[in-house]
Amino acid sequence: QVQLVESGGGLVQPGGSLTLSCAASGVILSSASQMDWYRRAPGRDVTFVARLARNLGPYYANSVKGRFTVSADNAKNTLYLQMNGLLPEDTALYLCKVDQGGTTYWGQGTQVTVSS
Repeated sequence: QVQLVESGGGLVQPGGSLTLSCAASGVILSSASQMDWYRRAPGRDVTFVARLARNLGPYYANSVKGRFTVSADNAKNTLYLQMNGLLPEDTALYLCKVDQGGTTYWGQGTQVTVSS
């Protein structure tokens, strides 16, 4: 059974930083075709944030480019999202998504709230 468990969210002031983690079980991230972070802001649809695709470099939404960094630790089978310079508009539920063997898996998400 595949499980993706996000953690690391919380309340942070504007300009602050957080690192989100997505721990995977039942799926080997190093063999995934791509691993993504998405987010769902209050009252809005899910939107793309960042991607790590096999044999390609990281890719980011314009809104987070230069502030967020996506990475993976194969030994820990974990996907990360380092978020710096957080803005109130970054407030959302952050979800990780993994595509492997033609199947897409989603985590339940971790809440990030940026507020003073």
